[in-house]
Amino acid sequence: MRIELLLNGEKHLVEVQPPELLLDVLRETFGLTGAKPGCRNGDCGTCTVTVNGWPMKSCLMLAAEASGQAVVTVEGLGDADIQQAFVDKFAFQCGYCTPGFIMNIHALSSKHPQADEATIRDWLQSNICRCTGYEEIRQAVVSVLEGKVKGM
Repeated sequence: MRIELLLNGEKHLVEVQPPELLLDVLRETFGLTGAKPGCRNGDCGTCTVTVNGWPMKSCLMLAAEASGQAVVTVEGLGDADIQQAFVDKFAFQCGYCTPGFIMNIHALSSKHPQADEATIRDWLQSNICRCTGYEEIRQAVVSVLEGKVKGM
């Protein structure tokens, strides 16, 4: 089937099979490897993208469901504040989960720019990191929400 994606601000027509996951189409058809395959069942968040501005685990969404939707991957963010905040706060180690966290937090800062501590912690629960503490990630979120990102 042919679908139309608004992917990182550009319209694309693409042929997909009905059971293909958005994650696989992003990686294999478009070469956008920022969304990572992790658990492939929605638990880890390494595959998070935004769909119409909301975080979505692309391993849980069929590519066909994304037809006509605005999909943004980490590659489409450009120089978002959250990327610099992760560097400033040392909020990553191996980096495998980082794109998913960045996409989730980018959506959080857009949807809840005045997020309180409980909201931040709630949103961070949707992503898993196995090698760094969440405190640095939380500090990165707070610095973005407070407009205190260095180097931007």
